[in-house]
Amino acid sequence: MLQDVQALDHMLKNDWFETDTIRIGAEQEMCLVDKKTLKPTPKNMNVLKRLKDYNWATTEIARFNLECNLSPQEFTGKALSIMEAENREQLKLVAAAAKSSSAQVVLTGILPTLRKFDLDIVNLTPKPRYLALIEAITAQLKNDRGFELRLQGIDELFIRHDSPLMEACNTSYQVHLQVTPDTFAPLYNIAQAIAAPILAISANSPLVFGKRLWHESRIALFQQALDVRATQDHMRQPEPRVSFGTNWLDESIMEIYKEDIARFRVLLGTAVEEDSMAMVGQRKVPKLKALQIHNGTVYRWNRPCYGISSNGMPHLRIENRVLPAGPTVLDQISNAAFWLGTMMGMAHEYRDVREHMSFADAKDNFVKAAKFGIDTNFTWFNNRKVSCCELILEELLPLARSGLKSRGIDAEDIDRYLGVIEERATAKRTGARWLLQSFTELSNEVNQDESVTIITSAMIQNQMSAKPVHSWPLPKAVDLKNYRPVGLRVEEFMETDLFTVYENDLLELVGDVMDWRKLRYLPVENDKGHLVGLITTRKLLRYYIRRDRANSPESKYVSVKDLMIKDPKTITPHTTIKEAMHVMRSNKIGCLPVVKNDELVGIITEMDFLRVSGRLIERLK
Repeated sequence: MLQDVQALDHMLKNDWFETDTIRIGAEQEMCLVDKKTLKPTPKNMNVLKRLKDYNWATTEIARFNLECNLSPQEFTGKALSIMEAENREQLKLVAAAAKSSSAQVVLTGILPTLRKFDLDIVNLTPKPRYLALIEAITAQLKNDRGFELRLQGIDELFIRHDSPLMEACNTSYQVHLQVTPDTFAPLYNIAQAIAAPILAISANSPLVFGKRLWHESRIALFQQALDVRATQDHMRQPEPRVSFGTNWLDESIMEIYKEDIARFRVLLGTAVEEDSMAMVGQRKVPKLKALQIHNGTVYRWNRPCYGISSNGMPHLRIENRVLPAGPTVLDQISNAAFWLGTMMGMAHEYRDVREHMSFADAKDNFVKAAKFGIDTNFTWFNNRKVSCCELILEELLPLARSGLKSRGIDAEDIDRYLGVIEERATAKRTGARWLLQSFTELSNEVNQDESVTIITSAMIQNQMSAKPVHSWPLPKAVDLKNYRPVGLRVEEFMETDLFTVYENDLLELVGDVMDWRKLRYLPVENDKGHLVGLITTRKLLRYYIRRDRANSPESKYVSVKDLMIKDPKTITPHTTIKEAMHVMRSNKIGCLPVVKNDELVGIITEMDFLRVSGRLIERLK
């Protein structure tokens, strides 16, 4: 790798790089779901077998993900509409191959129907490099708690996972812009400066495991999924492998590579046959494989890339990893056009973006955009405070338009794609807004699993249409005719917002809590969150009837431990609802606490099953 750094430095200093042609390209990530249940399905290897004649299709780290690579296009003329046409054609071929495996394709930043157990290591794509990466990252972990995910939005998510495969939640639309060595640093700085508004207007990933979190939860989720750092007593500040960066660039791409090598240990090794310095000495262009492998394990949201063009000349690219996949092909290309145009327009308008904005503000804007999306207020150039929509409509869209014109992009294409962004900003409606509104309204009618299934179905129906997401109607509960909760597990179905009591609590408190909250069952836990008993309305009613009878045992009852059912029947989160119903019927009970590793994590009751049954009966009308 150090040889590769020396070789790259030599090529840069001696003007080996292609400078007369600017190209653009993209990588399309996607999810595969079961045709009937719309849950993730581990069929990527099956689908790829049917696509073996197409070298643009490849694997992703999880077995329910795929990636397609669009052909590089010279950044001029009809490049954007050519990308859209190719994008659609590739997706049609993938969809046909998926259909043969009883699967469907979904374009989205985070799949709404994704469940935590889908990220089990069994769903790792069976290729040695993926397993090596997972093992290498896990070996770097500096705490004994595993990988933690903590996100707060309308709801809150705080969970642990035993592997970094949580990164597979994220699906992106990664756009590449070829740049010259001389323009790399100023253009990279521009990419950093505009990352926040680009992210805010394109956000569409607010749902994770049925929780409403950040407008673009991919940002925090990806960082935390690979975060091996541990809390410390002293003020060390190690950077995570997923990062916005630490400062502006001064002169060269070399600054990024050198910083990343200095900061982050090599995770993966491979057999590298080429001697890059010897090749440079022979005037041959090396692939710099070792350097590229390391660069592929450091996840900057704007990533530097080295490549070799079809003419044999080396080139540099900036890869925008900010944009989520979907929700439509048109939305994706519009997001790409907005980013590419703004990059070019700002480069012509501002000699050095660092003169107008601090890096701290750029980074702060990025985090705020991930949290609040289109509702963000930015600290913009010269410390001006401005809303997302105002900034985009009044400043960035005109820059993007002039930037695309400067590249000779077809006028109709400029109007088509930037028109989508303008309408989205005017309507103040992104994919994230659509998802949040849809989920909230559906949750008033149906359970969580049915809500995310209806949303996913609507996304599939709309993703290949010419209707961008800001024009989509909100889905209705009646829209999904064939909801099938087949194989539904308890953890997708249980109530997790629990009211509980302790053993030493007074029975009067129990009665009031059950009355106030209209509860029929109340779990009893200890101070470690372990289930130790269960109070039922039947037990409580018997207590109130008998407590004034002189010879009844209930007359001496005072606290919860006197009345509770000890060692109640329980199930685990991985139990299917069919199995849970069988347990309740065979034991003639109306409630099952859900326990994992002795910890109380949820509860299901007969009313939960009644709601699902009622919805299924309604669908038969």
